Amino acid sequence: MIDRLVCADGGNPDPTTTHGKKPEEAKALELKGWDYPKHLAGRAYGLVVHGDVAGIEGSRRSLSDWLDWMGLIDAGSQARLDRYVGYYEPYATSHDTLDADKNMQAEVRNVAQAVANAVRELRAGTLSQPDKNIAKARPK
Repeated sequence: MIDRLVCADGGNPDPTTTHGKKPEEAKALELKGWDYPKHLAGRAYGLVVHGDVAGIEGSRRSLSDWLDWMGLIDAGSQARLDRYVGYYEPYATSHDTLDADKNMQAEVRNVAQAVANAVRELRAGTLSQPDKNIAKARPK
């Protein structure tokens, strides 16, 4: 997913301007005065990170920081979830462990509900975004 979002933080969404993957043309385009548009800014997001041994908290924080930096709007504290599934158990049975974890399934549904609520409020213009009209001092 992250590789597919390479242009989301201000990259070129139109490969015809550089005739495909031609780094020299991409560099020249950027150096002519690229404004680094945040293509996904203003959209709501939720995030579910799971693992079986270590690193879920740091991964969730790093991903949410990155999405925030790109101008996406987190859908609240229940829209950010990190959980261990089958802690130190075999990977081969992790799907069975997840299937049995009804609380985690409910938490994931809560993430989805929080995102749906945020999208509804965004569309209605009622979601508070206190920094929406503050220009970034460093757009890149």
